[in-house]
Amino acid sequence: MQHLINDIDEADFDVTRGGQVEIIGWLYQYYNTEPHDYAVNITGGAVTKNEIPAATQLFTTDWVVRYMVDNSLGKYWLERHPNSDLKSNLDYLLPGEIQIVDSSENLEDMRFIDNAMGSGHILVYAFDVFMKMYAEQGYSSRDAALSIVQNNLYGLEIDKRAYQLAYFALMMKARQYNRRALQPEKVKLNVHVFEDTDTVSPEFLDALSGEYADDIKQIIELFNNARELGSIIKFDKTFNWTKLRENVEDIHTDALDIFGMNQSKKIVLEVLTIAEIMSTKYDVAVTNPPYLNKFDPDMKKYVKKNYADYSGDLFSVFIFNNINLVKIGGYAGYMTPFVWMFIKTYEKLRNYLVANKEISSLIQMEYSAFEEATVPINTFVLKNVPNDGNGTYIKLSAFKGGMNVQRDKVLEAIANPDIDYLYRTNQANFKKIPGSPIAYWVSNQFLVSFKNFDFVSKHFESTGRLKTHNNAKYIRYWWEILGNNQHWLFLHNGGEYRKYFGNEIYVVNYSKSAIDFYSIHGGMVGSNSAYSGITWNLITSANPGFRLKEEKLPNSSGAPTIIPISHDKNDLFSLLGFLNSKVCIKILNVVNPTLNTNISNIMNLPYPYKMTKTSDIVRHCIFSSKSDWDSFELSKSFYAHPLLSHIADDNLSIWYYSVVLTNRGAKNVPIFRLWGVK
Repeated sequence: MQHLINDIDEADFDVTRGGQVEIIGWLYQYYNTEPHDYAVNITGGAVTKNEIPAATQLFTTDWVVRYMVDNSLGKYWLERHPNSDLKSNLDYLLPGEIQIVDSSENLEDMRFIDNAMGSGHILVYAFDVFMKMYAEQGYSSRDAALSIVQNNLYGLEIDKRAYQLAYFALMMKARQYNRRALQPEKVKLNVHVFEDTDTVSPEFLDALSGEYADDIKQIIELFNNARELGSIIKFDKTFNWTKLRENVEDIHTDALDIFGMNQSKKIVLEVLTIAEIMSTKYDVAVTNPPYLNKFDPDMKKYVKKNYADYSGDLFSVFIFNNINLVKIGGYAGYMTPFVWMFIKTYEKLRNYLVANKEISSLIQMEYSAFEEATVPINTFVLKNVPNDGNGTYIKLSAFKGGMNVQRDKVLEAIANPDIDYLYRTNQANFKKIPGSPIAYWVSNQFLVSFKNFDFVSKHFESTGRLKTHNNAKYIRYWWEILGNNQHWLFLHNGGEYRKYFGNEIYVVNYSKSAIDFYSIHGGMVGSNSAYSGITWNLITSANPGFRLKEEKLPNSSGAPTIIPISHDKNDLFSLLGFLNSKVCIKILNVVNPTLNTNISNIMNLPYPYKMTKTSDIVRHCIFSSKSDWDSFELSKSFYAHPLLSHIADDNLSIWYYSVVLTNRGAKNVPIFRLWGVK
């Protein structure tokens, strides 16, 4: 309750400023906080069917909703009505060219959908935009309100409570302009909640007959797990929805209804309505899709089968699905994690979008701006046409302080398009960089580097990795096995940020029996650990530090490692110097500004292989870094702390007899000596 009172802006309660939907959304978010934390943060495993609503339900910040709708629905209208005054009411319409489209489409035929609608925030704002369109066309507010909720707006949801809130919010919007809106016989909304069909009785299925019976049974089968799959249910054919509905309505039911025929009939008719909505093409689709990659077995199997190239997360399935849900020339708006822009998991999605669709606009937010999500966020609008011009991009990475700061910076960019964090970029440039990262801010000179130099992959290869499948048994700190170290090797396993040398604190059991165990369980991948290489931490909180991996030492997946194909240490040292340079870090921050630095990120870097006179400098850096590492007790080669070398001569004997001789008498404790002391 304290958070409800203190964290929500007072304006969100103001119904004259659209506050009714804000407060509904925030209330539902707080209602879901405890089950959300349980599903996402506590269980750790796959999110179950019943946990999906709580795990994925995030309220969409108001200015993001306005950006998405203004730059999709608003822009769609302006393209077809260039003289419209609507533009002056679209506060978040980004600068950019409006391409005029010759269209005779009737306003009442325009369709807008949110197929993961939550508590209805996006639909409610779309209602307001439609009201302005209707006013321009001469409709009364009473007629416009009813037409919007019955003809223009569509919504789907898996969470019944969220659906009820969305229904209520839309009804209140319609009632604001038309008192008859609350009469059920007068108004029928196109918002629905998914229902499973596994409760449809066998007797009802047996009663289906005629040429459409098999189609109806197929739809019923597709919706068996609808409360989990929701809007990603895929149809493999086109159905005659009118005929299917007539067939179901013709099924006779009696008053006793001992076989539950009436309930089954009701469920199937509702499912047919939802299925028809899902198979219809829309002018605009806008949503904040679920963020989920911890699939249960049923969900995982379905996603892999139907969306294999986009199966990294549910939100990537929605990105693909929704841009193909709209008509040619239509728009799809999203708010999602921004990892799809960079990391390899979503490379096929990026390639598909860059090659086939147009990124109309995109806003990349500061890493931790959206506190409600545990991932960095972006919001963007795609157009269902091949790329034909420059998109508008806003980079907010440098502006900390939360979503209100992000909002203010967006408004500044709209007011002043010449501001230095707004970019106008042709997405064809993204294909010039391996993996097609959405690197909209890079210069032409940067792009040329990928054309003029070899890639690291031409001269280096991965060592693979060692996975024990039982770290508690097979991995130790080196000081835990003193005196019993015959079969133990140092293991590169991540650690703190260090460059050139260090983090050699772990050892791994490398006895024959241990290696046999690793191999049986698929833990031995690659066979290049015999050679010197370059390693780094897979996960960092800042820039990665690249270090020397000495020969014959294995590495885990937490410390990706590469070696020169030539096995020439001069090649190794040259690349190590390049990787630790400011130039390389700048490139890495473009191709992958996330916390994970994978092998592919390094292999795809442009590399000036012909660099000369760097090996000696890098050798010196390694020597200095090793000396620093050996100056502290974590190093097995620790000799003594450097400060001890400055102990005055008259105190030396006291320290020598009290520490050195004491250590000599201790079993398995190394003897530490001052430099010069024999």
